Amino acid sequence: MLRLEARSAPSRAWSLGSPLLALAITVLIGVALFALLGKDPARGLAVFFWEPIKSAYALGELMVKATPLLLIALGLAVCFRSNVWNIGAEGQFVMGAIAAGGVALLAESGTGRWVWIVVVIAGMLGGMAWAALVALLRDRFHANEILVSLMLVYVAEMVLSYLVYGPWKDPAGYNFPQTRSFDAVTQIPRLMSGSRVSVGLLLALFGAGALWVFLFRTRAGFAQQVGGLAPAAARYAGFSSRRALWLALLVSGACAGLAGALEVAGPVGQLTPYVPAGYGFAAIIVAFVGRLHPAGMVLSAVLMSMFYIGGELAQSRLGLPKSITGVFQGLLLFTLLACDTLIHYRVRWGRGGR
Repeated sequence: MLRLEARSAPSRAWSLGSPLLALAITVLIGVALFALLGKDPARGLAVFFWEPIKSAYALGELMVKATPLLLIALGLAVCFRSNVWNIGAEGQFVMGAIAAGGVALLAESGTGRWVWIVVVIAGMLGGMAWAALVALLRDRFHANEILVSLMLVYVAEMVLSYLVYGPWKDPAGYNFPQTRSFDAVTQIPRLMSGSRVSVGLLLALFGAGALWVFLFRTRAGFAQQVGGLAPAAARYAGFSSRRALWLALLVSGACAGLAGALEVAGPVGQLTPYVPAGYGFAAIIVAFVGRLHPAGMVLSAVLMSMFYIGGELAQSRLGLPKSITGVFQGLLLFTLLACDTLIHYRVRWGRGGR
């Protein structure tokens, strides 16, 4: 029978190369999938990996998708390195969008251009408040943060639906469940004309650099990681587990809320029931494919945004279902987990022990 035997010393090189191997396997499985569906595999791969980068405009759209994924993944990396399993970043993203949208709806044409900063801050506070509920329930009542954060996603979506179907519904919107379009002064500044890329991209890249400094060059970042790897050692060193819990969730909530604010005050321009785009869940894959390292997550966010854009193009050009995006995301995570297992274990053939 087949059994797994732990390796004495996992390969460091393969630990870094595992995501690349997982991507290669994902591509091979994708080729087989396209062939089984009766589609040209070469054209299918071109839709996913060439179309999103073939022009300056396509690269801009790629960055638009990558920005929220990277921001959310950065916050999740703080949680996961601290052994805090925040699975509800999607809900924090939605609440950030709601808070930012509420401020944006108050703006008028005469409002100063600086209001977009208030919109962004409101989004961060909204995400932090939603994550604080998870921290409070875990801290005071020992509730499982996985279940609490996940369930709060659906509560956030219900709050959004109530607002866009009810008090915030645009009276001139022909009964569509949406708010009125936000005033132009609330628009997140764009980096260049003719592109939808906003200053949010710079914020995300700055966040990646700040996270690197925090994790690897500060005592607080060291405390977070020690608490995640060895809780007993962290207690012995005098590091507060409560502080680590609250810091991890508040940072994660702020990043997700910022992503929500940039999305609704940027490309979307209003609140609709379709604000939840699955970024909060996809960012979990981004974080792990990027090895919870800021540089790795920048690359994996770009890769995941290629899957989003490729999936949209596959629907319109190849007639494939919308679920193709999730299929590629799931394949990447599944193959990464399989590769990581083989890094730490070797497969042996032999009789099982009694």
